[in-house]
Amino acid sequence: MLRSDHPALIEAITAAVLFGFVVPVSKILLTETGPITLAALLYLGAGIGLLVIRMIRLSPYHREAPVTRKELPLLAVIVIAGSVIGPILLMTGLTMVPAGTASLLLNAELVMTGIVAAVFFSEPLGKRVAGAMAAVLIGGLILSVDPADTFGLSAGAILILGACFCWGVDNNVTRCLSGKDPSSIVIIKGMCAGIFGLILGAYLGEPLPAPGYLMLIIITGFFGYGLSLVLFIRSLRTLGAVRTGSLFALAPFIGAGISWIYPGEVPGFQVFLCLPFMAAGVYLIATEHHHHLHSHFQVSHDHRHQHDDGHHTHSHHVSDPGEHAHLHIHEPVIHDHQHTPDLHHYHEHEIRSDDKKSY
Repeated sequence: MLRSDHPALIEAITAAVLFGFVVPVSKILLTETGPITLAALLYLGAGIGLLVIRMIRLSPYHREAPVTRKELPLLAVIVIAGSVIGPILLMTGLTMVPAGTASLLLNAELVMTGIVAAVFFSEPLGKRVAGAMAAVLIGGLILSVDPADTFGLSAGAILILGACFCWGVDNNVTRCLSGKDPSSIVIIKGMCAGIFGLILGAYLGEPLPAPGYLMLIIITGFFGYGLSLVLFIRSLRTLGAVRTGSLFALAPFIGAGISWIYPGEVPGFQVFLCLPFMAAGVYLIATEHHHHLHSHFQVSHDHRHQHDDGHHTHSHHVSDPGEHAHLHIHEPVIHDHQHTPDLHHYHEHEIRSDDKKSY
């Protein structure tokens, strides 16, 4: 990958590490409150934490393109799918399956993201990525089969797979917004989902946690959802939905590793059987390379950028303005270099035999 892609790789992996703590910690917190209330409080922690950082002007993401009114329909989709329905399905499923199993089952989010990206958003995948998604899918199916049920999947596993689909939709729609201020997106998601979830949880009679647990939930939400999502969105704008998702798929392995130190969370044979498939899927996508002759049409858009990436050649009053955001125009150009499906490389592809020159 290009040198400029390295920060995006680090951001995606860091996001995965932060999110990896959410499932094992939530397994403990579910003893103090209901799944809907817990999901709501985690998102409130994300929204409130980032809002406080913005108010005291410590956020490193202040040079970003603002979210405008025309992005509101897309924001509504990611709030409903990714911040309301998805977390509720996950937390409900988590009450039925061990935390380690749930963490690894979340790898299905990568497959769901890839399917939605290919079918609805025309993101190029190719043989290598398709093979990786197949490996993860096989691993997820092995993990989700209930040995006590001869003919089906466990109810908890189905709920978690449903959450993965919601997040697959969320990831792809969020990619369309990835040029905008990530902290603003997460604040809106967190506050909307949190308020809705608290109202729904109160209506269903779910108890609020004790003050000590409430603080732990808020902190977990801030790091596991808030900072994690900001880094995830920043990575999306460079790597695209599927490739960012492949790195973010490290989170379930991290969560499973943490959960196995808990009493009663001993991994079964299915976990060890599925690990090679899931690891292979992550490896195939994370080590992908891609370059070919491609063209850029004239486009006008607003996003955070700098002038050493070969795509931003417009002039400024200062020689090097650093990272900044403003409305700018890209002139048409044809060139050949290594790239990923970022904000400037979302073009059609012709599948070739050389995988390094095709997705």
